[in-house]
Amino acid sequence: MNFNEWVAKFFPTSKKEDPELLKAYNELYRPPCAVYAISADPPTWGHADIMMRAANKFSHLHWVFANNTSKKAMFSSQDKLNMMKIYVDHYKLTNVIIDSVEGSVARFASKVQADYLIRGLRSSSDYQMEYELSVGNRGIDKNLETICMFTKPHYATISSSIVRELAVLNEPITQYVHPKVEEMVATIVQSRR
Repeated sequence: MNFNEWVAKFFPTSKKEDPELLKAYNELYRPPCAVYAISADPPTWGHADIMMRAANKFSHLHWVFANNTSKKAMFSSQDKLNMMKIYVDHYKLTNVIIDSVEGSVARFASKVQADYLIRGLRSSSDYQMEYELSVGNRGIDKNLETICMFTKPHYATISSSIVRELAVLNEPITQYVHPKVEEMVATIVQSRR
């Protein structure tokens, strides 16, 4: 139902130009938005699959890499953004916004008015950590819900750390990342030798 239909149905005596009505309508009918944060060092097919599935469930999805300063990253922020864009382009998604975040992902989600955080689970061992993280995020924003999506079985063993280790050992990573990401990873690893 569009704004004019909503006003006519529920507030027939009100002026359609009333800014308070427009604000109320936008709040009630705002399409749901989600944030899917990853460390993306590098992003894998497992990350991309969760991103694609989440993008199909929400009006728009912020796919962000969370810059974790306690971890030493192999790839620069710009490299990660470029790699993430490869997957978005691969799936031809127009509702995905690629970004990065330093600090609290929950605060970022509030800033972009996201209603949900998407988390990917590879196995039952991921559950406890994700549960604790969701409790912490709810402490920051009580309206923020966490949705856990299980990875497809053939992606369950993929991790960015395995991909990095294989790349450093000059082993193929084709089955774990997009071919263009594989090229970027190889170039970056070779430049550091």
